[in-house]
Amino acid sequence: MNTTILSNRTAGYFQLMRPPNIPTAWADILAGYAIAGSSASISSLLWLLLATTGLYGGGVVFNDVFDAELDAEERPERPIPRGTVSSQEATILGGFLLTVGVFAASQVSGLSLVLASLIAAATLIYDSIAKHHALFGPLTMGFCRAGNLLLGISVLPTVFSNIFENGFSLIHPTYLAIIPILYIGAITAISQGEVYGGSRRTGQISVVLMGVVIAILLGCAITSAHMISALLFVALLTWRIFPPFVRAATHPQANHIRSAVQAGILSLVIVNATLASCFAGGLYGLLVLALLLLSMGLVRLFAMT
Repeated sequence: MNTTILSNRTAGYFQLMRPPNIPTAWADILAGYAIAGSSASISSLLWLLLATTGLYGGGVVFNDVFDAELDAEERPERPIPRGTVSSQEATILGGFLLTVGVFAASQVSGLSLVLASLIAAATLIYDSIAKHHALFGPLTMGFCRAGNLLLGISVLPTVFSNIFENGFSLIHPTYLAIIPILYIGAITAISQGEVYGGSRRTGQISVVLMGVVIAILLGCAITSAHMISALLFVALLTWRIFPPFVRAATHPQANHIRSAVQAGILSLVIVNATLASCFAGGLYGLLVLALLLLSMGLVRLFAMT
């Protein structure tokens, strides 16, 4: 009996962490590593992968902590309303994961520590307040994801210092952080209707934001030394993203919106694979893309939303 309770609680902890989503956070770090030039030590990369695991896992755990009462009505199958994990236990788990994330980042550089701390703070702001705001919510979540990409770039802090030495330039690699802001903003905006359905206007805005992301990536691919492989990744992303988002915008029922959100989260790996391919070549892009298979496998065991 005790073994069964322990097993159920352990499964509940994993469900709170949304395992299928975590490889998408790893993809952010790997893409940032490629943008930085892939010249930093592997140990620094491993520390940042651990950091993003803690930051992302802790963030989604606190999402359920703050939504416990709402989930009791709308999502009773989640671990806290189901009684598998208590709110206090989830709070301890979320706090532990965020602490691990910040500590792991501190092992790389002071800049990594600052970025991780900002991400942790932003996730708590989103979970507690911002997600209930139509504009502030998507922007905050987009900032979290942009911070995660920058966290990967921080594996080589001199990339950032060059901004101030040479003056700010829109062609500087760090400007690519606008991509996750727009991309996650689109997903977060449309996800607001995943329970009761949404509006066509919100869906149309999300489709436009996705179009801007594709346009930026297309520009990156065309100017890349690895243009052919990068363009193939852009084509794959377009094929994966637009059908479910257009369907959700045209027919904003809850099931269509949930499908679009799932496709959007999973396809974030393709976004990062595209960036990785632009800066480090097709083989590195395929390495990042392999994380999509891992996420899709985990979806069979755990919910993404």
